[in-house]
Amino acid sequence: MPRIIAIDYGQKRTGIAVTDELQIIASGLTTIPSATAIDFLKTYFSKEKVEAVLIGEPKQMNGEPSQSASIIKGFVTHFTNHFPEMKVIRVDERFTSKMAFQTMIDSGLNKKQRQNKALIDEISATIMLQDYLNRK
Repeated sequence: MPRIIAIDYGQKRTGIAVTDELQIIASGLTTIPSATAIDFLKTYFSKEKVEAVLIGEPKQMNGEPSQSASIIKGFVTHFTNHFPEMKVIRVDERFTSKMAFQTMIDSGLNKKQRQNKALIDEISATIMLQDYLNRK
């Protein structure tokens, strides 16, 4: 069975998570510079079967798009131009960064480790993906 990938795209960094081949468990894959996201995905897609990509949709508390929504919309357009056959699923990413930070605390990471923004982005993508799997 093909995998599903989740992308927590940001202006500087992009967190990426992936399912196992049975699409049961989400795991953090990596965090990369956002400028390299398309090249990274080209390489990944050439090695692994992927059936869909979740891309976070940032919203404010009232449901309106957040400030970063236009940046992510640009990435989605760029992504679909490079991978027109790939199914894209937009998912609400509200609270994922806060949940990721709390996960780091609950895991016993020290203050210096919790300041690793790349790790927060990867955990955020994992939370988005696992939430999607739980609802599926």
